[in-house]
Amino acid sequence: MDVRLLGTGSADGWPNPFCTCPSCATERAAGRLRGQTAALVDDVLLLDCGPETPHAAQRAGVDLSRLRHVLITHAHPDHCAPAFLLFRSWVGDAPLDVVGPPSVVEQARMWLAPDDPAVTFTTVSPGDRLSLGPYDVRVLAASHGDDAVLYDVASGGARLLYATDTGRLPDETVAAAAGAAYDTVLLEETFGDKADHGTDHLHLTTFADQLRLLRGVGAVQDGTDVVAIHLSHHNPPTAELARRLADWGARVVDDGTSLAGTRPAPREVTRTLVLGGARSGKSREAERLLRDRAEVVYVATAYPADHDDEWSERVRLHRADRPDHWSTVETLDLVGLLTADGSPLLVDCLTLWLTRVMDRHDAWSDAAWGSAARKAVRDEVDALVGAWRATTRRVVAVSNEVGQGVVPDTASGRRFRDEMGRLNALVAAATEDVRWCVAGRVSPL
Repeated sequence: MDVRLLGTGSADGWPNPFCTCPSCATERAAGRLRGQTAALVDDVLLLDCGPETPHAAQRAGVDLSRLRHVLITHAHPDHCAPAFLLFRSWVGDAPLDVVGPPSVVEQARMWLAPDDPAVTFTTVSPGDRLSLGPYDVRVLAASHGDDAVLYDVASGGARLLYATDTGRLPDETVAAAAGAAYDTVLLEETFGDKADHGTDHLHLTTFADQLRLLRGVGAVQDGTDVVAIHLSHHNPPTAELARRLADWGARVVDDGTSLAGTRPAPREVTRTLVLGGARSGKSREAERLLRDRAEVVYVATAYPADHDDEWSERVRLHRADRPDHWSTVETLDLVGLLTADGSPLLVDCLTLWLTRVMDRHDAWSDAAWGSAARKAVRDEVDALVGAWRATTRRVVAVSNEVGQGVVPDTASGRRFRDEMGRLNALVAAATEDVRWCVAGRVSPL
């Protein structure tokens, strides 16, 4: 099954032609234009047809002369522009199937004579199944108004899920996709970092949630090519979007891309260290990395919060931001967790872990540091680094970079700064994925 993405943008495309926001400006400067989302399968079956789609096919180097089946998800004009039926009738009368919900078929019929023998209209609703030539088509429910659907298309041993437009996938759709082991999933991701849009669309966080659900029922597997579609300027520019999606095993491609043979090999990562200063975005980046996982153990190394009202409120807000299906463990025994089997770990953070280890050994005292405390602290650090290096669990750790501010004016402060730098360097040396956060931006090291 050859799937060519004729468009990967939302209704207004990306960049929006009237917009000068940083996202649109960056894409425009790069010469990148995303038109309204549509996909062409084997040059024979078209998924959605907006007003730009026929010309987008020609810009991609293909014509639509072989087109025999058109599946439209809903009647919004960026997905359903049935004037193409009239233009097609001017040059030929090859048979054509037009499939969609009732509002789609009602619009499409208006563009042809009532007795036109070339076009067969089929009205569908969620749960329907039909055969179109070599294609077995299942119609799935969408969360996008009262008259929208998604499509599951199979042919020749390959299977595709076309999931635009939708908010969170309905339970019945997740159940219908169980065991599908899709080769390709085209999943909408309209709103990027804008979570308060209040629409029946996905943003980056809910996109990851849907991947988790689809993986949980065997619809998305290790070999599935997941591509984000229906992209808008609420997303970060393509390079940053691609970086974030890659962490979840998904990707973004340019308009006109044929997906056959273009998927890069997934990068296998066990350990990730996320560094940064205060309020740099490091915890948010760490949590985002594991958002698509079915189970995550959040390892909190802070002191109990009952000694300080302001700290208690910070902890409460931190907990509220985590997905409900994550569990939390409050412990300093990182070695025990790293050497045990289990679900992914998110350790937040190594800085508080070191603080409490130094407390435990009275390492703030100059006298103690000069005798037993130095060895005790470094023995615990070395044990942690050894367990980190040997672990087979997926683990993400957060740590503060404390050495780039002013020099502390106490010996104990300078000691902590030095030991924190030493710990970060040792862990980073045993880590295949190290990330540096500054002002909410993330760079790989």
